[in-house]
Amino acid sequence: MLENYYPTEELTIVMVLKGSFILVSDLLRHTHLPIRLEVVQATSYGEGGIVKGEQEVAGVDSLEITEKHVLLVDDIFDTGETLAELSRKIQDKKPASFRSLVLLSKDVPHNTDYRPDISLFDIEDRFVVGYGLDYKEYYRGFPDIYSIEM
Repeated sequence: MLENYYPTEELTIVMVLKGSFILVSDLLRHTHLPIRLEVVQATSYGEGGIVKGEQEVAGVDSLEITEKHVLLVDDIFDTGETLAELSRKIQDKKPASFRSLVLLSKDVPHNTDYRPDISLFDIEDRFVVGYGLDYKEYYRGFPDIYSIEM
């Protein structure tokens, strides 16, 4: 799939921890491109796991992506605030090209005009776990994605 976007270029994947690590590992295994891997961390949920807290982003300053083809990969596009902020900060570093990819895009009102370039699956407004997605740091290792009642 990524070969359609980057047929001959070296690609730098910027993985948003912790939720996208399983998706990125599958992308790496199924893509036949030269790929560099970078990580950033974004958190917006507090200890309770469901109440939105203050947005925190770490790791963008140390990225070496100027003049690189960059794909930002995140687990879920919900309000859009995390991906919009990360996209802005990454594009400030002047990559040669920039795209974003999310595993899931939630059918909810978004707090930003930014939209990911690639959404693999659209889902209803449900709380989901598995395949890297968590509830209070649990359930990331489930091999599939499950909706849980909150």
